[in-house]
Amino acid sequence: MQFRVALGQAATALENAGIEEPRLDAEVLLAHALGITRAQLHAHPQRQLSTVELAHYRQLIERRARREPVAYIVGHKEFYGLDFFVDNRVLIPRPETELLVERGLEMAQARNLRLIADVGTGCGAIAVSLAVHLPQALLYATDASPAALEVAAHNCRRHGVEDRVRLLQGYLLEPLPEPVDLIVANLPYVSAAEWAQLPPEVSRYEPREALHGGPDGLNHIRSLLAQAGGYLKPAGAILLEIGATQGEAVITLAKRYFPAARVEIVQDYARLNRIVIVRT
Repeated sequence: MQFRVALGQAATALENAGIEEPRLDAEVLLAHALGITRAQLHAHPQRQLSTVELAHYRQLIERRARREPVAYIVGHKEFYGLDFFVDNRVLIPRPETELLVERGLEMAQARNLRLIADVGTGCGAIAVSLAVHLPQALLYATDASPAALEVAAHNCRRHGVEDRVRLLQGYLLEPLPEPVDLIVANLPYVSAAEWAQLPPEVSRYEPREALHGGPDGLNHIRSLLAQAGGYLKPAGAILLEIGATQGEAVITLAKRYFPAARVEIVQDYARLNRIVIVRT
């Protein structure tokens, strides 16, 4: 069967399964199945698939039709210009979280910050991205999940920063051996009401503990802010990713624990509230 025919059939199957971008996913999965790029697919639309290749491709399409995320099927996801290994032990990195890295880099470079904590590191995308761009910094990356830390360790080795990203198991800031200059965290912040509205790709496949933040979505953010005073150096800062409707609630929490702090909300490129910055 020719590439173009296989892609057409796959895209139709994915469209029927309710996939938002069926053609794109069909192309990504075929390229993955064959070990080539999407550009090579387009360059040779008449190429024939062998029986074995076609069977393998159809297996991948069936997985996607069951709403398994593409990143888990292909085993990687790009984030901040870097390629990260991911599987169902960790949350798939989101483009909006790149804003957290951008602001963290700006702050660290402007103030020459050397000690940074990435709390709830998951696959390590934030910690590794910061380490790659801050060669003088030491990062502590914490996570309660030993399985997630295994994935993070793989990504640290993959990008050559294992000597500067120290992985620590435990809840939020508790594993830190010393106070840090900057705390960066993309913690679970999905509320109970929001959980019921999540697409199947998220609710069925991604780890619930990496997403669900309790009734109002703020359980872990609340706990981190309560802990942070004992783990932050003087004139330190906290960067928190939040849900689009949580800005005012998180500002109130931050002011409760850091009354003298300067607190601001940063919007993402969709003009949604995305980051809360707390400067102590």
